[in-house]
Amino acid sequence: MDTVNNSLHMEQALQQLTLLIRQHAPSSGTYQTAVPSLSLMHATDSSEPMESVYKPSICVVAQGAKTAALAGEVYRYDPSTYLVTSVELPIIGRIIEASPEIPYLSLKLCFDTDVILDIFKEMQHSGSIPPESGRGITVNETSPALLEAVIRLMRMLSTPEDIPVLAPLLIREILYRVLQSEHGALIHQFAIAGSHAHSISQAIQYINQQYDRPMIIEKLAKSVNLSTSAFHKHFKRVTMMSPLQYQKTVRLQEARRLMLTESMQASDAAFHVGYESPSQFSREYARMYGRPPMLDVQQLRGSVADANMPG
Repeated sequence: MDTVNNSLHMEQALQQLTLLIRQHAPSSGTYQTAVPSLSLMHATDSSEPMESVYKPSICVVAQGAKTAALAGEVYRYDPSTYLVTSVELPIIGRIIEASPEIPYLSLKLCFDTDVILDIFKEMQHSGSIPPESGRGITVNETSPALLEAVIRLMRMLSTPEDIPVLAPLLIREILYRVLQSEHGALIHQFAIAGSHAHSISQAIQYINQQYDRPMIIEKLAKSVNLSTSAFHKHFKRVTMMSPLQYQKTVRLQEARRLMLTESMQASDAAFHVGYESPSQFSREYARMYGRPPMLDVQQLRGSVADANMPG
């Protein structure tokens, strides 16, 4: 009986969330809301793979389905599951289920890891924090309790005067529900100062801020109080790539964005993101995307309208 009730509650909650997203995102596109950390997505067709650096965030789907790819691993999420990224990661997102009759409808809520730590301190949590760093991306099972908290946050968009006072409380409730999930402890570890995961999170922030500059691994490892070998090991556990691969991915994604959305020439984009050699840039770009830079961008231009999809 509990299983039946749970399924019924899930179905009813998803119907409510679908109506709310349709209300505030009435046609195809990405919508920033009056809650600064909350954005909505409406799409009536599947999409080409599109890249962006996901900040720490929760992506909840009301209708349709999407995949997030990181270093060759693909994570699928839909109304039964939600995606959490605990650190900044260069993700390739793709809507895989959407139609004019049943559009893809989702929301993305960015969060501050300090709030995660604050909530976890107040939880009566019997589990232990993993001693080793884990993945910076997880897919969790959606619960009625999480959906109900998300719905209350969405309803607040109709009373914007309440947002400054009440939205932080509802976001806190949503994060509390996330921390109660099977991967809650893995998410929490990124907020604990001194943990390996937190150290890697700090290094990732630095790389994203300075991606166009040469990276000295030994110096970066020392800045987060890790040996070079430990830094490599934990960085790969969190991101599934080495620090240099991570930087290269961020550089190439940004160069692709500059060429696609700002019509920048390949050589200019290469220098802008930190390459000193246009030929090296072209080789690494073709290795990653399968085509030389300008040919790749020409073939992508038809889907520019769908280029900014937060989740």
